[in-house]
Formats: sequence, C-alpha cells, structure tokens
Amino acid sequence: MYFTQVLAMSKRKFLTITEQVAAHLREELLHGRWTGEMPGRHEVGAELGVSDQTAEAGMAQLEKEGLLIPQGPGRRRRIELPAGVVTTTSLRVGILGFDKLVKRELYMVELQHQLKEAGHYVEYASKTLLDLKMDVRRVARLVSVSKVDAWIVCAGSREILEWFAAQPTPTFALMGRRRGLPLAAVGPYKAQAFSEVVRRLVSLGHRRVVLLVREELRKPRPATMIQTAFLGELEAHGIQTSSYNLPDWTETPAGFRQVLESLFKLSRPTALILDEAWGVIPTLQFCLAHGIQIPRDLSLVCSDPDPSFDWCVPPISHIRWEPNLMVLRVVRWVNNLARGKRDVRQTLTKAVFFEEGTVGEVPPGR
Repeated sequence: MYFTQVLAMSKRKFLTITEQVAAHLREELLHGRWTGEMPGRHEVGAELGVSDQTAEAGMAQLEKEGLLIPQGPGRRRRIELPAGVVTTTSLRVGILGFDKLVKRELYMVELQHQLKEAGHYVEYASKTLLDLKMDVRRVARLVSVSKVDAWIVCAGSREILEWFAAQPTPTFALMGRRRGLPLAAVGPYKAQAFSEVVRRLVSLGHRRVVLLVREELRKPRPATMIQTAFLGELEAHGIQTSSYNLPDWTETPAGFRQVLESLFKLSRPTALILDEAWGVIPTLQFCLAHGIQIPRDLSLVCSDPDPSFDWCVPPISHIRWEPNLMVLRVVRWVNNLARGKRDVRQTLTKAVFFEEGTVGEVPPGR
C-alpha cells in the first residue's frame, strides 16, 4: 500500500503545497532524520517555512500512509516505518564560512550537492567568521544556538579551530590553521609550489616581492608555510625580509586599495603574490588606473586557482590544486561520522605552480 501510494505520487507532474510537505517529510523519515516521535507541527512548519496548518496537513497525509501513528490529542505522532525499509543515518551538517563569497565557490556548491546526495542535511551558519570578527566568544554564541550534528569550518584561525577542537560536536577544518590539532582536515599543500614561485621570481631578478594574505595567516605569527616557503625562501636568496614583504591591511575593499596605494607610493614592488582569487580583479583595476602594465612593470601570481584566469589576457599565473579531492575527503568524513566511526585524519592535496603570462623579468633600472 505504502509503496503504491509513493509511486502514484511520483507520477504526478504538479504537487500541491501539502503534497510537497508530505513528500519532503517522507524522504526525511526514510533517511532516518527522525526516530521515535515526529516533531510537532509548529517545529515542522518553522523549518519548512510553511504555516502550522500546512505542516499539519502534510503529517496527516503521512498518517494515512501509515508512516505516522497518532497518539492522542496534544501528543506527538509515533514514527512507524514499513517492514523491510532500511534507513540510512543522516546528519545535519553546519558550514561556518570564512566570508559570504564561500557559498559561490564551485567546490562548495559541489560539496553541498554530494552531501545531500548522501542523505545528509546541509545549512550555512547565519553569520560568517568575518561577520563574527574571528572572535571565539561570538562564534561560541552562534554555535550554542545552532542545531547541527557536525561542523565544517572554512579557513578558521588557529584560535577558532582550537576552540572547535575542544567541543563535543565533531568539526572538520576545511583549510585554515589546523596543523597539529585533533581535528579532521583537508587543504592544499602549497609550500613546495610557493617556494617554486619565489625561486622563479628571484631568478628573473625580483627582489621586492610582496605577499598579501588575510590577517589569520599573518598573526599572531605568520603561518608555517608563509614563514618557510615565502619569507624563508627570500632570505635564503639573500633578500632581507620585513613587514614590507608581508604587510598588514584592513580587510575591506577600501583597505585593500589602500595597501596597494601604500605599496606603490615609494618602493614599488616588482612582484605581487595574492593569496586569494578575489584579489585579482581589484589589483588589475588598480594597475589599469595607475598605468602599471603586467608583466612589464609588475609580475602577478595568485596562490589559488580560478576558472576565469584562463580567460584573461595574459592568463594569470597561479598555484593550482584539485578542489574535488577536498570535496571527496569532507564527504567521506561526514559518512564516517554517520557510521559512528571516529575520523580525525588530516589530509593534504597536491598544489602545482602554473606559470602563465603574468610573470616576467624585472625591467632595467628597477
């Protein structure tokens, strides 16, 4: 009876709002979202963005199908799955993004898709780490009101990830300063590629090389990769490093432009390395406005890939890594949690320097 009704419903082209609610709740039940008793109509309605009456009508439909059993006025319905139906454990996964742009990243879209395909429920936190000013207390307040079974934290600072590591809710560090913490994690191993970038620039005569990165990679001390593969590599070639090579800046559009203005006012860099792809367009705009030609006057490298780079003339030199490998690792971690398996393995993916058309020799007299 139950499977006949489900098949009949699947053949309909259009569903009423009540039928849509019933279909969603049916799928959730079969994935093991709820066990024992069903939440009340107010809770269901609030989650789905429908009225209490519509939520009630949807659950009444599931009563007719035998999935829910009424237990009297004022009491929640009992869940009764058909014999032979094997549920899969579903987890509600919260994503705490670094900024609002993370939702647009293609690999994050793919991550959401694969987690949902695996039967899990994915939701972004209402605020990002930047919204919360990377403040542990603010993050703790947000986490305390979030009903999730696991967290994915994107590009967290050391302090933030240390806090998550001490919490009972399992957490996955998607990039960020996670080294040595008891957290599952994945991220590209850029150190070797970074060293290659610096060596290549130095071989072309560059000595005024600047790296622009977010504050959490600069403070309280530079990340290990920056310390060894960037600053250390420069010093190994006899170039004395200072805050000039790793400047502080305010992480706003105005702050980014201000640091560029400051850099090019006196001792102009001959090479600029950007840590994230979003910085390329404002940098190109700045160069255009100031008559700076790339690579004649400035060599430009980004340490993240972006599909748009191949459409630029000249193409943007960058460090490339395979985001799909990171997606697979996160999905595997969530599935391990769903099976009750503890997983705190940290994984690094390979990163490679692709020299394109934005790297050149230092012009005479520079």
